[in-house]
Amino acid sequence: MEKTESLQSNLEDGILTITFKAGSFTLTDKRLAELRSVIQDVYDDEAIEGVIITGEGEEIFSLGTEVAELLKLSELNARKFAEHGQEVLAFIENCPKPILAAINGYAFGAGFELALACHFRFASENAVFAFPEISSGVIPGFGGTQRLTQLLGKTKALEYLMTGKRMGAEDAERMGLVSEVVSYKEEMLKKAKKWLTAIVNNADLALGILVTCVNAAENPDENGFQTEANGFANCFKAADIKEQLMKIADKKVLLEMK
Repeated sequence: MEKTESLQSNLEDGILTITFKAGSFTLTDKRLAELRSVIQDVYDDEAIEGVIITGEGEEIFSLGTEVAELLKLSELNARKFAEHGQEVLAFIENCPKPILAAINGYAFGAGFELALACHFRFASENAVFAFPEISSGVIPGFGGTQRLTQLLGKTKALEYLMTGKRMGAEDAERMGLVSEVVSYKEEMLKKAKKWLTAIVNNADLALGILVTCVNAAENPDENGFQTEANGFANCFKAADIKEQLMKIADKKVLLEMK
């Protein structure tokens, strides 16, 4: 796997852990490109079955973009910068392998957007989420307005987007943004790996199809029901589908005999 300046990657038992190195917590244009390169390996490498994204240390998951980089933007290249970020995060969201954000501290701005693009989110008790962009006269540009609205609904999303107020880990769990809150980072990573291992033990073809179907539910230009029917049919391309179905049938027979 290609090494990058900002990201540390470690593959163990099929789970790839991607860590933002200390001093590299902001999502610059260059770091977005590095992240996309690593995620491309996730798509291509059969040895990678699931992914955890986290930040080095205990205090920061990922922060927003760098002010110095924003100061260089004009209307034209600001649009290109936003579109680049949206493309990279969509690449994560559409990945056929499960990607989990292990949020170990601050997830602000683009860092919050990155977490929202992942399929699952675990958080340590000290995790803090916010979109503070409004205080600087800008808005999230990497899909944050869309994903937060999809997950929280219009009114609640506007509340956090318009005020820039912070959200703690427990509130994030209560509102469904986080699957589980864990006391500290080391324990969170252990639980995240256990969670992903249980998921990837299922059929990998079906997992990828599920991602496509669920994403279709949020796409107004796509008939999600037809996507589901097509996906259901595609499951039968798997060479071992009959064997898997027979296992289920055998289990059902055993249950009925008890």
